[in-house]
Amino acid sequence: MGKKKKTSEKWNLKKILLVAGSVVLVICLVVGFIYYKTNLEANFFVQGDTHKYILIDRDDTFDEVVLKLQETGTVKNIQSFVRTAKNNGYPESIVPGRYELIDGMSNYMLVHRLINGRQTPLRITFNNIRTKEVLAQRLSKQMMMDSLEMINALNNDTLLSRYGLTRPTAVALFIPNTYEVYWDISPEKLMDKMKVEYDKFWTEERLQKLNDVGLTKLEVSTLASIVDEETNKKDEKPLIAGLYLNRLNKGMPLQADPTVKFALQDFSLRRIYSGHLETDSPYNTYKHAGLPPGPIRIPSTEGIDAVLNYVDHDYMYMCAREDRSGYHNFATTFDEHLKNASKYRHTLNKRGVQ
Repeated sequence: MGKKKKTSEKWNLKKILLVAGSVVLVICLVVGFIYYKTNLEANFFVQGDTHKYILIDRDDTFDEVVLKLQETGTVKNIQSFVRTAKNNGYPESIVPGRYELIDGMSNYMLVHRLINGRQTPLRITFNNIRTKEVLAQRLSKQMMMDSLEMINALNNDTLLSRYGLTRPTAVALFIPNTYEVYWDISPEKLMDKMKVEYDKFWTEERLQKLNDVGLTKLEVSTLASIVDEETNKKDEKPLIAGLYLNRLNKGMPLQADPTVKFALQDFSLRRIYSGHLETDSPYNTYKHAGLPPGPIRIPSTEGIDAVLNYVDHDYMYMCAREDRSGYHNFATTFDEHLKNASKYRHTLNKRGVQ
């Protein structure tokens, strides 16, 4: 009887252990399933070839991040994301930036990226910009920075001195192109990047031509900005650059109408009258000889290269053609210029241009 009792007890213990093991296994499977469903299962879906991003500002709260995720229309189960985020301490570790939501992404993958600030860079571009204010507005529309932050940086004498710039020449640092940056980049870091790109732009070939022209890099940018404002005809820009270089070399005022518009900050002017020419500004090249203090716009690469590759000629004057082609008539003498100007004025009067 004793042996049977012991055998029965052993068998009962085995059953208990088996049942307990089975329960533990089921619990582990359930926990594992819940963990998988919450953390590792695909929870973000992006249709087709589109790209979806979440932009997290520096002062966003966790609730605002959750709302922004919902607004992307990519989340299958927002509550599971919330649980994963809280379990990994994300609400206390929010890092601003621009993060791409990838098709099939799990909660854990996204939370891991958000916590570690693994942003997706963006491409910014800027061209056809006349003033610091417009540049700041254009950049603020593409990035997190406020336009006022950018304006302050462009007027920060200490910061500008780091790049060998002044307030009037600050925009010369921005060579029009497409650049890859992070969405939350600061104005200072952006300017650091622009300095790197600016130095790359000034290749050995360009530096050699710069030496031949006899101007500094900033002076070339300033002259190029005037050339850009005078015409959008690529083939005419080197001619106009040569004309202004002739005037500079002879000590003649540039008498460039675009500088008057810049001095007045009125770019809608279609005709420049004698009253405009009396504007008291260092940018008014009718009243002040030499180049203005800085560029009157962000010069294009075409404009800069036009100055570096100027056409050597004897022209000293130019006037817009009366045929409305966008090109100019050039003259070597003032009398010849007066004839060209008379034809152009006649055309403007005939068309009623004020």
